[in-house]
Amino acid sequence: MAPSTVLPETFARAVAGLRAPTPRPEILLEEVTAPQRLAPYAFAVSATVLRDGDEVATGRLVLLYDPAGHEAWQGRLRLVSYVTAELEPELAADPLLPAVAWTWLTDALETQGAGHAALAGTVTQTTSTRFGDLAGPPATADIELRASWTPLDDSAHDLSVHLYAWCALLSSTAGLPPPGVTAIAPFNR
Repeated sequence: MAPSTVLPETFARAVAGLRAPTPRPEILLEEVTAPQRLAPYAFAVSATVLRDGDEVATGRLVLLYDPAGHEAWQGRLRLVSYVTAELEPELAADPLLPAVAWTWLTDALETQGAGHAALAGTVTQTTSTRFGDLAGPPATADIELRASWTPLDDSAHDLSVHLYAWCALLSSTAGLPPPGVTAIAPFNR
Protein backbone atom coordinates (compact mmCIF):
# COMPACT_ATOMS: atom_id res chain seq x y z
CA MET A 1 0.00 0.00 0.00
CA ALA A 2 1.41 3.41 -0.98
CA PRO A 3 1.83 6.06 1.74
CA SER A 4 -0.80 8.78 1.82
CA THR A 5 0.09 12.06 0.13
CA VAL A 6 -2.64 13.93 2.00
CA LEU A 7 -1.08 16.34 4.49
CA PRO A 8 -2.59 16.80 7.95
CA GLU A 9 -4.80 19.90 8.02
CA THR A 10 -2.76 21.62 10.77
CA PHE A 11 0.47 21.22 8.81
CA ALA A 12 -1.14 22.27 5.50
CA ARG A 13 -2.53 25.46 7.13
CA ALA A 14 0.85 26.22 8.69
CA VAL A 15 2.63 25.82 5.34
CA ALA A 16 0.04 28.03 3.64
CA GLY A 17 0.72 30.70 6.27
CA LEU A 18 4.44 30.60 5.50
CA ARG A 19 3.83 30.80 1.76
CA ALA A 20 1.33 33.70 1.90
CA PRO A 21 3.40 36.74 2.97
CA THR A 22 5.27 39.00 0.62
CA PRO A 23 8.37 40.31 2.43
CA ARG A 24 10.06 43.62 1.75
CA PRO A 25 11.81 43.73 -1.65
CA GLU A 26 15.34 43.31 -0.22
CA ILE A 27 14.44 39.83 1.08
CA LEU A 28 14.28 37.03 -1.47
CA LEU A 29 12.51 33.88 -0.25
CA GLU A 30 12.74 30.46 -1.84
CA GLU A 31 11.25 27.12 -0.83
CA VAL A 32 13.99 24.58 -0.19
CA THR A 33 14.17 20.94 0.81
CA ALA A 34 13.45 20.53 4.50
CA PRO A 35 15.32 18.15 6.79
CA GLN A 36 13.42 14.86 6.86
CA ARG A 37 14.56 13.28 10.12
CA LEU A 38 13.55 15.93 12.63
CA ALA A 39 9.77 15.41 12.48
CA PRO A 40 7.19 13.44 10.49
CA TYR A 41 6.39 16.58 8.45
CA ALA A 42 8.69 19.47 7.56
CA PHE A 43 8.75 22.51 5.28
CA ALA A 44 11.55 25.05 4.74
CA VAL A 45 12.28 28.40 3.16
CA SER A 46 15.61 30.10 2.65
CA ALA A 47 16.21 33.82 2.47
CA THR A 48 18.80 36.06 0.91
CA VAL A 49 18.91 39.69 1.99
CA LEU A 50 20.27 42.19 -0.52
CA ARG A 51 21.41 45.75 0.11
CA ASP A 52 22.37 47.77 -2.95
CA GLY A 53 22.54 44.50 -4.91
CA ASP A 54 24.98 42.84 -2.49
CA GLU A 55 24.12 39.81 -0.37
CA VAL A 56 24.37 40.94 3.26
CA ALA A 57 22.57 38.17 5.15
CA THR A 58 21.12 34.71 4.63
CA GLY A 59 18.78 32.49 6.56
CA ARG A 60 16.65 29.40 6.69
CA LEU A 61 13.34 28.86 8.45
CA VAL A 62 12.14 25.30 8.97
CA LEU A 63 8.64 24.31 10.05
CA LEU A 64 8.41 20.98 11.87
CA TYR A 65 5.16 19.17 12.63
CA ASP A 66 4.71 16.11 14.81
CA PRO A 67 1.02 15.11 15.18
CA ALA A 68 1.88 13.34 18.45
CA GLY A 69 3.41 16.50 19.87
CA HIS A 70 6.79 16.87 21.46
CA GLU A 71 7.29 17.58 25.15
CA ALA A 72 10.32 19.84 24.66
CA TRP A 73 8.46 21.81 22.00
CA GLN A 74 5.38 22.26 24.21
CA GLY A 75 3.26 21.64 21.13
CA ARG A 76 2.99 19.94 17.76
CA LEU A 77 4.53 22.68 15.57
CA ARG A 78 8.05 24.05 15.86
CA LEU A 79 9.86 26.77 13.91
CA VAL A 80 13.63 26.52 13.62
CA SER A 81 15.59 29.55 12.40
CA TYR A 82 19.13 30.11 11.24
CA VAL A 83 20.30 33.61 10.26
CA THR A 84 23.83 34.79 9.46
CA ALA A 85 25.36 38.06 8.30
CA GLU A 86 28.79 39.59 7.84
CA LEU A 87 29.63 42.42 10.23
CA GLU A 88 32.18 45.15 10.54
CA PRO A 89 35.00 43.72 12.72
CA GLU A 90 34.58 46.56 15.25
CA LEU A 91 30.91 45.69 15.72
CA ALA A 92 31.66 41.97 16.11
CA ALA A 93 33.97 42.77 19.03
CA ASP A 94 31.15 44.43 21.01
CA PRO A 95 30.40 42.24 24.05
CA LEU A 96 26.76 43.40 24.00
CA LEU A 97 26.17 42.18 20.44
CA PRO A 98 24.76 38.74 21.37
CA ALA A 99 22.17 40.25 23.72
CA VAL A 100 21.24 42.87 21.12
CA ALA A 101 20.90 40.25 18.40
CA TRP A 102 18.66 38.14 20.62
CA THR A 103 16.38 41.16 21.18
CA TRP A 104 16.11 41.54 17.39
CA LEU A 105 14.33 38.18 17.46
CA THR A 106 12.23 38.69 20.58
CA ASP A 107 11.20 42.20 19.53
CA ALA A 108 10.27 40.97 16.04
CA LEU A 109 8.07 38.20 17.44
CA GLU A 110 6.40 40.64 19.85
CA THR A 111 5.93 43.40 17.27
CA GLN A 112 4.29 41.00 14.81
CA GLY A 113 2.06 39.48 17.49
CA ALA A 114 3.63 36.06 16.87
CA GLY A 115 2.62 34.22 20.03
CA HIS A 116 5.20 31.64 20.99
CA ALA A 117 6.47 29.30 23.70
CA ALA A 118 9.69 27.42 24.43
CA LEU A 119 11.89 30.01 22.72
CA ALA A 120 15.54 28.92 22.76
CA GLY A 121 18.68 29.62 20.80
CA THR A 122 22.23 30.86 20.51
CA VAL A 123 24.02 33.89 19.10
CA THR A 124 27.57 33.36 17.86
CA GLN A 125 30.11 36.02 16.89
CA THR A 126 33.12 34.98 14.85
CA THR A 127 36.15 36.87 13.63
CA SER A 128 38.43 35.37 11.00
CA THR A 129 41.88 36.58 10.04
CA ARG A 130 43.48 35.35 6.81
CA PHE A 131 47.15 34.55 6.43
CA GLY A 132 49.52 33.33 3.75
CA ASP A 133 48.10 32.42 0.37
CA LEU A 134 44.48 33.08 1.39
CA ALA A 135 43.76 36.34 -0.36
CA GLY A 136 41.09 38.65 0.95
CA PRO A 137 40.42 41.25 3.57
CA PRO A 138 42.68 41.06 6.60
CA ALA A 139 39.77 40.33 8.96
CA THR A 140 36.13 39.37 8.54
CA ALA A 141 33.43 39.02 11.16
CA ASP A 142 30.08 37.26 11.20
CA ILE A 143 27.08 36.91 13.45
CA GLU A 144 24.98 33.79 13.51
CA LEU A 145 21.65 33.44 15.29
CA ARG A 146 20.09 30.01 15.72
CA ALA A 147 16.72 29.81 17.43
CA SER A 148 13.58 27.75 17.66
CA TRP A 149 10.14 28.38 19.09
CA THR A 150 6.68 26.88 19.23
CA PRO A 151 3.84 28.96 17.75
CA LEU A 152 0.99 29.30 20.25
CA ASP A 153 -2.40 27.96 19.24
CA ASP A 154 -3.79 31.42 18.46
CA SER A 155 -1.08 32.05 15.86
CA ALA A 156 -0.48 28.45 14.74
CA HIS A 157 -3.44 28.66 12.37
CA ASP A 158 -1.74 31.47 10.46
CA LEU A 159 2.03 31.38 10.57
CA SER A 160 2.32 34.46 8.37
CA VAL A 161 2.99 36.59 11.48
CA HIS A 162 5.91 34.30 12.31
CA LEU A 163 7.32 34.66 8.79
CA TYR A 164 7.00 38.44 9.01
CA ALA A 165 8.78 38.35 12.38
CA TRP A 166 11.54 36.21 10.86
CA CYS A 167 11.90 38.68 7.98
CA ALA A 168 12.17 41.52 10.54
CA LEU A 169 14.97 39.54 12.24
CA LEU A 170 16.71 39.16 8.88
CA SER A 171 16.37 42.91 8.25
CA SER A 172 17.84 43.80 11.64
CA THR A 173 20.70 41.33 11.23
CA ALA A 174 21.46 42.73 7.77
CA GLY A 175 21.38 46.32 9.03
CA LEU A 176 18.46 47.35 6.80
CA PRO A 177 16.61 50.50 7.83
CA PRO A 178 12.95 50.04 8.82
CA PRO A 179 10.54 49.86 5.84
CA GLY A 180 9.81 53.31 4.47
CA VAL A 181 12.97 54.84 6.00
CA THR A 182 15.84 55.81 3.75
CA ALA A 183 19.33 55.53 5.14
CA ILE A 184 21.30 58.75 4.80
CA ALA A 185 24.74 58.40 3.27
CA PRO A 186 27.62 59.68 5.39
CA PHE A 187 28.64 63.25 4.67
CA ASN A 188 32.01 63.47 2.95
CA ARG A 189 33.85 66.73 2.64
